[in-house]
Amino acid sequence: MTETSKNELIAQLKAEIHQNPDLTTMSDEQLRFLIQKNLEDKIDWARTNQPDVYRELSSLNFREKRFIANAVYESIRGLGVLGQIIADPEITEVMINGYRDIFVERSGRLQKLENHFESRQELETIITKFVSQSGRVVNESEPIVDTHLEDGSRVNVVMPPVALNGPIVTIRRFPREAMTVQKLISYGSITPEVAEVLELLVRARYNIFVSGGTGSGKTTFLNALSNFIPRDERIITIEDSAELQIKNIDNLVRLETRNAGPDGSGAITIKDLIKSALRMRPDRIVVGEVRGAEALDMLQAMNTGHDGSLSTGHANSTYDMLSRLETMVLQGAAGLPLEAIGQQIASAVDIIIHLSRLRDKSRKTMQIVEILGYDTATRTFRINPLYEFRESPQSTKEKVAGKLVRTEHPMQNVQKLENAGIYRTI
Repeated sequence: MTETSKNELIAQLKAEIHQNPDLTTMSDEQLRFLIQKNLEDKIDWARTNQPDVYRELSSLNFREKRFIANAVYESIRGLGVLGQIIADPEITEVMINGYRDIFVERSGRLQKLENHFESRQELETIITKFVSQSGRVVNESEPIVDTHLEDGSRVNVVMPPVALNGPIVTIRRFPREAMTVQKLISYGSITPEVAEVLELLVRARYNIFVSGGTGSGKTTFLNALSNFIPRDERIITIEDSAELQIKNIDNLVRLETRNAGPDGSGAITIKDLIKSALRMRPDRIVVGEVRGAEALDMLQAMNTGHDGSLSTGHANSTYDMLSRLETMVLQGAAGLPLEAIGQQIASAVDIIIHLSRLRDKSRKTMQIVEILGYDTATRTFRINPLYEFRESPQSTKEKVAGKLVRTEHPMQNVQKLENAGIYRTI
């Protein structure tokens, strides 16, 4: 059965179900039963009345029937077309450019879908539904919002009049199961040796930044690193919209920012949450992403007894991450001398792990470095590369071959390892 035929069948079933006078009082279970019965009745009716249609309908297997029934259910009780899309586990990103144009990412490749929303009103209704469920508001006076779906997927919404071609929705999906280091190894992002080293660094309470471009896997990597945090510690996570999936910590506090209300008041920023977290007796603070003036508060937390803290940041390289941290600190403290900012960063950040998305769409760990200090004379950071991704001659345009290898530079900043009772060469 073609995709077009399936969409037509879904539309027919949806129209028939909407004519049922008891629709609004049905339980979810009753609605699902009704949809399934209507589908089977339609197939039986076609057997004697429309042989050509029956031949197409009878080719549907159990999985396809379930997909069609779920699509009809989602259109009535759920998120409509969007519910159908996010039910597909292979889709990692959804881009809705107005109600007619929907693009998705599968296996790192973008493609346009045939199905779309019936109208702009339907799309706006669905947006209002999932935004309100997370306690947020989006309208013409507040046209931009960051939120998340029930499954943890991160959502950005931009509404008219800011968006000229209708409501824009961008959804970043995350695996239902939290990322583990074993999975990173199987994907070729790191090696077993690197995994062992990272475990020692986390256990020894090194402050670690994960940097990379958009879609490079920073949050995913941070989730994997969190598995190394000892279970008996108190961890506080701080995020713009909750994405982290830390599973192995019992004493876990999750904090999320809040946008300003319609009157412009009530906003709670990452900066506010970091300050509050410092009063909550954390062993470590995990900030989903540092973007602005909150960088200064994060660095001060790392420098004042909260070793082992983790965070991520957008950057194109390790040096770029350090430079961006300088810029972000200046946003919150414009009067600070650049030398003082550099020394603060060098003192706070121990390790930077840089990730990248390569030309074959694979995500790889490109570099792991330790920060040794800040040279006030040249205003540059002194870094020591520990691991670097080296591409092999077998690489092609379609497939990148290579792995993360140890450099010839021994790790110099080993005091925290020794304080944790770890005596080995890294």
